[in-house]
Amino acid sequence: MSGSTYATLAGIRRLGAPTASGRSAYPLALVAGAFTLAQLVLVRPGLGLGWDETVYVSQISAHAPAAFFSAPRARGISLLVAPITSWSSSTALLRVYLAALSGLALFLALRTWRTLFPVRVLALAGALFASLWVTLFYGPQAMPNYWVAVAALAATGCFLRARADGTDHAGRSTLWGLAASASLMAWMRPTDAVWATLPLLALCLVARHWRLLAVLLAGLASGAVEWVVEAYVSYGGLTQRLHDASAIEGGLGWHLAITDQLRSLGGRTLCRPCTSAMPNPAVDVWWLVLPVLAVAGLVVAVRARRTVLTLVPLACAATAAFPYLFMIGYAAPRFLLPAYALVAIPVADALVQLVTRPTGAWRRVAVTLLVVGLAGHLAVQLAVLEGTVSRANVQHRDWSRTAAELHRLGVRAPCLLTGQDAIPIAFYTGCASGATGGHNADTSRTAIDQTARRMPVADIAPAGSRPPAYAHDWPVHRYGTLDLRVAPTTEKDGGV
Repeated sequence: MSGSTYATLAGIRRLGAPTASGRSAYPLALVAGAFTLAQLVLVRPGLGLGWDETVYVSQISAHAPAAFFSAPRARGISLLVAPITSWSSSTALLRVYLAALSGLALFLALRTWRTLFPVRVLALAGALFASLWVTLFYGPQAMPNYWVAVAALAATGCFLRARADGTDHAGRSTLWGLAASASLMAWMRPTDAVWATLPLLALCLVARHWRLLAVLLAGLASGAVEWVVEAYVSYGGLTQRLHDASAIEGGLGWHLAITDQLRSLGGRTLCRPCTSAMPNPAVDVWWLVLPVLAVAGLVVAVRARRTVLTLVPLACAATAAFPYLFMIGYAAPRFLLPAYALVAIPVADALVQLVTRPTGAWRRVAVTLLVVGLAGHLAVQLAVLEGTVSRANVQHRDWSRTAAELHRLGVRAPCLLTGQDAIPIAFYTGCASGATGGHNADTSRTAIDQTARRMPVADIAPAGSRPPAYAHDWPVHRYGTLDLRVAPTTEKDGGV
């Protein structure tokens, strides 16, 4: 594990011991352990790297040159996986590492709430979040969204603990946990970190919690500083980087993406453009019930006179979800992982109250309904997960086979690929990638022509399509539904 990663997770872990017995953490550890095991069994370590994963992994990789790093991305996940990717090209090892680390992170995040809610509520909340297909799918992946989610959950728990203890008397471990969690969020995705902590920042200002405000801002700043510095070094300044990031997202503004998210719940990892039919209603029902249960959790909290403990995570969940529901014109289920993690505790609290408040026959009815409902929900999640993993495997195998064909044609490292899916196929091939247009544009025709004199260069395009100008005269090799155009062999400097 990299030094920064270790320090961040260790900062979360240094939370002071709760008033409850240490044994109360056992259910949380059981949930986290089951989550790790489920990832290894259901997602499987052999799952190849996805499109975005190849970008993040390639930044510190012993396997392939770094791919173009577009403006919205942050380098947190690249550093998180560096202890593996810097020396090994084993995807299975990377998956096992991330599965174990994601289980540990879930345990630590839930543990920050132990003095605020009963452990049975926290264990159920962890199980609800961990059993979503999107959580299971992305837990072992080199993607930032899961890490923003668990960090947001931990930061909110630390904040509420510090507030409950009195801002002037909060333990150092709680404040370190708040700072470390905020730093981890910003380290992974700075803009998401701001959205997720807006209610915490607002509450600090309204209630004049200046000490908590300073700790929270320091955590966010420490995580975002690299992204800001890089903006000035490589993207023309912070304003320009934010502008470029908005353009890549399709232009941030008023976009109603709720139906897009509903369409994506059937297992579409990216719904752009999102024009497909809605999935089976059974797939979407949990998503529609979620706000109802969240409101029920708030009602329970108001009656129990602990409104703030429930209202704050719900507010953070709402602000974390807002840009992805109302400000972009497409959807990806992983975008809402922070909201799902934050809303899980109020929902679990409502469900526990549902089965414990009634007595006699009514309790048995409530328990039966809850068990049946959760069993059906789990069955749907596992079915969607299976289909998603299957489709991902097919795509990744196609990329791997294309890479093997390029090797057969003599395209081997050092080399350069352009065209359709050039970034992931280049990673699988061990090549660099380049584009002369689009959001990942990072080269020119002249540069490609010059590169072709020094190393193998190939362009990938749909079969029968018109090639780019620089590849017009290159020999074409039909491979399935692709045309692979390889630059003519010339005398290479250094020999290839």
